[in-house]
Amino acid sequence: MKKKKVSRSIRIKVAFLILLIPVAVTVFTIAAILWTSIEKSDVIRKSASTLLSIQDRQTGTVIPEEYIPIYIAAAEKYDIPWTLLAAHHRIETRFSTMNTDVSPAGAEGPMQFMPCTFVGWGYPGCKDLGKGDIPQKDKTNPDVIKKYGGYGVDANGDGIADPFDIEDAIFSAANYLSKSGAADGDIEKAIFHYNHSETYVEDVLWYFKEFEDQRKEKESKIQAAK
Repeated sequence: MKKKKVSRSIRIKVAFLILLIPVAVTVFTIAAILWTSIEKSDVIRKSASTLLSIQDRQTGTVIPEEYIPIYIAAAEKYDIPWTLLAAHHRIETRFSTMNTDVSPAGAEGPMQFMPCTFVGWGYPGCKDLGKGDIPQKDKTNPDVIKKYGGYGVDANGDGIADPFDIEDAIFSAANYLSKSGAADGDIEKAIFHYNHSETYVEDVLWYFKEFEDQRKEKESKIQAAK
């Protein structure tokens, strides 16, 4: 029986198709890698964004994301958890959403510093609760604060330590909490130094644990997505 001859054009087409197979496989592989990378990046991006959605689950109030970098920077400088600063900020002024930055007792700013604590109890006239009678030029002067042993900090480098400025206030709070025991891990002691009230300590500890648990959970998810 005679074999049929395969036409030259068919042979060319078959050879062409054979050559296309590795090209197609390569293209498919590259596409798959790119698609996986895009999906992975999207997961990481979404996971990273969830770190900013730590919230007060009692009321659903999310920690304002503009404050988180300040908390973190201050916490790193003074070696304390940034979630502790967030907890204090939540308790003191509900993340700076209260109608006034001055309490009836005279505490000032987003983190509610008594003037004598901010400037230093060595300042003339500082006694009792620490409201004092401190002129504005002294209250915000880093040199005066250093002289009298205060906790006020010029965090943004503008030459003044202002208890009403959010950066200065948070860094000052970090400074105070750090030196009151938080840097050594004694969180409860540091909170009590900030405000001598058992109820206050319980409230801040509750928010600190709430925020810290969420931080760990969200950071764990981000690591798993990488």
